[in-house]
Amino acid sequence: MAAPAPKPPAFAMCGACHKVDQGAPHGLGPNLWAIGGKVSGTTPGFKYSPALTKAKIKWDRASLINFITNPRAAVPGNRMAYAGLKDKAKAAAVADYLMSLK
Repeated sequence: MAAPAPKPPAFAMCGACHKVDQGAPHGLGPNLWAIGGKVSGTTPGFKYSPALTKAKIKWDRASLINFITNPRAAVPGNRMAYAGLKDKAKAAAVADYLMSLK
């Protein structure tokens, strides 16, 4: 198993609410360890918004970039209080980091 990619500086804002360590408890947002390949709203032990649960997004690089860039447009009605990371290169770096967590 390869080591996770280095955490990009742009993840600092995400880290205020999301944990990324295997087995870590959820924070204000769900733990994002091994998020790649999962379906939105399915991580056990976290109470997701109905919108995110109903979205049934399979988290891959493209869907993560889309969500990170503009979560309100990607999943209208989700509870995440974050307007999005408009810099696509930084959003891609965060998505690549998240995809490496396995």
